[in-house]
Amino acid sequence: MSCLPAPALCASPLPGHILPESRDDVAELLLHGELSAVFQPILWMREGALLGYEGLIRGPQDSPLRAPDRLFQAARACGLDIPLEHRCCRVVIRRFAALGLPGRLFLNISPMALLRVADGALDLAALLAESGLEPARLVIEITEQNHGGCWADLIPIATRLRAQGVQFAIDDLGSGFSNLGRWLDLRPEFIKTDKVFTTGIQDDLLRQQVLRSVCDIATVAGVVVVAEGVETLDELACVADLGVACAQGYYIDRPAADPVRTCWSGLIASLAERRHADTRGGLESDPAHDGTEGRALRLLRRVPCVSPTLPNEAVFDLFRLHPELHTIPVVDEDVPVGVLTRASLIERFSLPYQRELYGPKPCRQFMDVAPLVVDMHTPLMTLSRWLAETEGHGLVNDFIITGQGRYLGIGTSQDLLQALNRLQLRAAQHANPLTQLPGNVPIDRQVQRCLADGQAFVVCYADLDHFKPFNDVFGYHCGDDVIQLLGRVLSAHIDAGLDFLGHIGGDDFILLFRSPDWQMRCKAMLDAFSLGMARLLDETGRSAAGSYEAEDRQGQRRCYDPPTLSLGAVSVEPGVYQSRHQVAQAASEAKAQAKKQSGPCLYVERRQPKPLFASASAIRAA
Repeated sequence: MSCLPAPALCASPLPGHILPESRDDVAELLLHGELSAVFQPILWMREGALLGYEGLIRGPQDSPLRAPDRLFQAARACGLDIPLEHRCCRVVIRRFAALGLPGRLFLNISPMALLRVADGALDLAALLAESGLEPARLVIEITEQNHGGCWADLIPIATRLRAQGVQFAIDDLGSGFSNLGRWLDLRPEFIKTDKVFTTGIQDDLLRQQVLRSVCDIATVAGVVVVAEGVETLDELACVADLGVACAQGYYIDRPAADPVRTCWSGLIASLAERRHADTRGGLESDPAHDGTEGRALRLLRRVPCVSPTLPNEAVFDLFRLHPELHTIPVVDEDVPVGVLTRASLIERFSLPYQRELYGPKPCRQFMDVAPLVVDMHTPLMTLSRWLAETEGHGLVNDFIITGQGRYLGIGTSQDLLQALNRLQLRAAQHANPLTQLPGNVPIDRQVQRCLADGQAFVVCYADLDHFKPFNDVFGYHCGDDVIQLLGRVLSAHIDAGLDFLGHIGGDDFILLFRSPDWQMRCKAMLDAFSLGMARLLDETGRSAAGSYEAEDRQGQRRCYDPPTLSLGAVSVEPGVYQSRHQVAQAASEAKAQAKKQSGPCLYVERRQPKPLFASASAIRAA
């Protein structure tokens, strides 16, 4: 291709005299010397699940070319940068497969090297097949290079690779040539922001605004944002609060030749604790961004925990040193096995000789072996019901919060009541005034939460046929009665514990079904609304079967039947849709198909778009 320079072996001197050997020795080292791969994890911040690893390269051990920047500097000086990149790809892919690492492999390739893939200089498909790695687990990171003239040639190559399942990321957005124009052209599945935006972001409002804007664009585009260069808890908490989905950096883990299969629950607990502390200090972020609104994780408090073998006397001393503590969890190898309460222990020690007899004994003898243990994603309404209904655990008791079965901390009943009060106030603020159902803001949050959780659900758009002419002829009072009737009908036929109903406005409603019998529920809604409409017209002295004349949208008078209900439904599988905007568009198109039919109709969209990338739950399963 015209933008490929002719290779010139060692055509220019190596700056800084970094190598004592001859140029031929350098070339030999680059093409045949030992290269090794290291891998740095990329984390979904909401729940501590692994997205995948970025594969990085290291030069020969005990060589001046060990550092990757010097390695590629030498390669460029010798005109061997493209062959070296292809060799690095082989090393990284084979090593990733040999280690059996989970999640996705993020592989760095420059635009020039990717162009040569199309020429056959690197048979990527054969390499993946040889390594036993599915193409859908490979994400090609387009690295920063000054080859803007070649960018247009990359798009057809990317299209062919996408057809095989490979995905793309733009690396270091905001640095060098990784700009928004590249984003528009490539339409990647991932955006990795440069560490220049992450460093000290918690103290820099401009950095925060830039990253927030990137996240807003990514939401519209259905793209996952990865913040690189996260090195402190403050930075991690800030980028999470701004809406960034994933993070990578030394605070999470350093690159390693054989990464340890780490449980990230402790890190997520620290993150939640930091957010909770910010909330109490008056710096509360928008909980809808971090996905913790309405979940037990929002209540997390980190408190000391003890081993079941710790003496009761030592536990008593802990209570004495921490007057604010009312509950101490008992944890065995990260798994909660019981709790000790201040009141219970003091009561036992107040009896004659009990402290002397049982003080040296293991605390397992005094602990409550059946504490209330909840997962960090448990809805607060569910948690409050459990506390009220579980025998022996009234609303005065604390409860243990876990992540994937591992101890994170505790929650208090006082915090639960305050959180429920905030949820009720927020729900009232965003409720539709006519039906009191959740409005656009909670609808968006609920859809995004379902997507982030990797849940399969059905989105259903409910709309009335010929409502506008009915409202024009019979008046808005009668129109409001019809909308309230529709709200009551939809509410009566959902499972409040599984499903969600929201009122967009006017005669438009959104349902999110997780009920397995959702189609039967939809058909019951159609019948119930038709019967309700007949009764409503009868009560107002109008015939349910009679038609009426009204002007259509073109100003022409025509006959209309009374309003009927149309439902357009789309099944949302994990990994297929990545933003609430995509879900809303699919539901709107299904509704449009339903309204093309005459009379009450349920239209179910059977076609599924190709998944852009796997959800967090799907990645964990892999």
